[in-house]
Amino acid sequence: MRQPITTRPDQHKITLHEALASLPDPEITQFAEVFRHGSLRVEVYAPVEIDKQQPHIHDEVYVVARGHGEFINDGDRQTVRTGDFLFVPAFVEHRFESFTDDFVVWVFFYGPEGGEPE
Repeated sequence: MRQPITTRPDQHKITLHEALASLPDPEITQFAEVFRHGSLRVEVYAPVEIDKQQPHIHDEVYVVARGHGEFINDGDRQTVRTGDFLFVPAFVEHRFESFTDDFVVWVFFYGPEGGEPE
């Protein structure tokens, strides 16, 4: 079993390699929290075959770290690839589809439950 990353107040850099190494079992557990500060939580997410996400209670941002696929956000389908930034408000249906085997995203959850006011 892989060891999760333990964040420290002086830790300001986490590589994608380190984040992926924190996945307990990449074939089963597809995400791992790698950093926390205040309301900010950062995870690495590497879905396997099917993205089984459910809407979240916080606003979130994805940054595609590797690979490409499609992203459905509140019914809107878009092609996504390495480097793309995606925003999902709290409670909105979303998922990745048709993604490559090497697909990985950084996930940033932040703010209060229910999302930030506009």
